[in-house]
Amino acid sequence: MTAKITQKIAPFLWFEDKAEEAAKFYTSIFKNSKVGKITRYDEEAAGPTGRPAGSVMTVDFELEGQEFVALNGGPMFKFTEAISFVVNCQSQEEVDYFWKKLAAGGEESRCGWLKDKFGLSWQIVPTVLTEMLADKDTAKAKRVMRAMLQMDKIDIPALKKAYDQK
Repeated sequence: MTAKITQKIAPFLWFEDKAEEAAKFYTSIFKNSKVGKITRYDEEAAGPTGRPAGSVMTVDFELEGQEFVALNGGPMFKFTEAISFVVNCQSQEEVDYFWKKLAAGGEESRCGWLKDKFGLSWQIVPTVLTEMLADKDTAKAKRVMRAMLQMDKIDIPALKKAYDQK
């Protein structure tokens, strides 16, 4: 039986050996999420990779309708900030929730960026930030940008205060 592919393009994430743990972690955070098919290294594939036969090779999972594949590929590649996932949030409560959950055991950074405990980069962004930065009143947009550049986790009330300043 073959797996049904529903998306033309899906992120493929290379983990050293924590693909299943990562998939379960991410699906515990996002609603409408699930772990799908898990493939395992067989005797032939295990040999060249140094993985034990029967250990997890790939894990398909879905977060809010977005399909992902996680691979236990070994230590030769690491995540960098050159690739990140943006979580668009409608409220400060959502920003706070995703920030707390995804930063747990990871590393907080500036301007809504963080690395989770697996080293994967995320941007926790309130949708109102994008709207304010795109405002035709460039003075408002500049004040919002200036305020955002001072933040780690994005603070919507502080952004609105900067936006509404005279």
